[in-house]
Amino acid sequence: MAFVKRLRKELEQLKNAPLENCSADLVNKIDFSVWKATIKGPVDTPYEDGTFNLSMVFTKEYPFKPPKIKFLTKIYHPNIDEDGNICLDILSNNWSPALSVSKVLLSISSLLEDPNPNDPLLPSAANLYISNKQLYNKKVKEYVLMYAVKKENSTLDNRNKLSKNIWSLKSSEPSEPLPHDYEYVEEVSDSDDE
Repeated sequence: MAFVKRLRKELEQLKNAPLENCSADLVNKIDFSVWKATIKGPVDTPYEDGTFNLSMVFTKEYPFKPPKIKFLTKIYHPNIDEDGNICLDILSNNWSPALSVSKVLLSISSLLEDPNPNDPLLPSAANLYISNKQLYNKKVKEYVLMYAVKKENSTLDNRNKLSKNIWSLKSSEPSEPLPHDYEYVEEVSDSDDE
């Protein structure tokens, strides 16, 4: 399949030339349609101490259609709603097959640095960003501390919930909310097929 070939190439590029504050990898070594991504909060922003996990789901139409990307880590941002959906033009009407996973991750990281309150998914955050940036920054930092700073007491139960939620994103079935202190679980296949 053409989309697998393209994604394999992009994954190789990410491994050979890693991004400074972003990373991405397959959730399962034999399924190229579901990826996990991580973005570290940009320096000199209220997000800077956080590590944000995202899911990326690719259809067979990739690269002609954008991946479905969601924040799994709860975040307070004008362009990211409470369910983790992202309002970013390149993920919808300004998508181009010339874009790559790397470019998309860098664009999302830039969105953390420079929110667009004029096109919000979370109007309350946009209003606060415009009217009282100091209070907005304080609220962002509270979210970062609560949800985006790695906790030492991560449990196997939380890792299992993450795995379940990623697969439910792929199948579009509802699932329970994700915890904020988790690690990714990578499924291992007994076969060497790829």
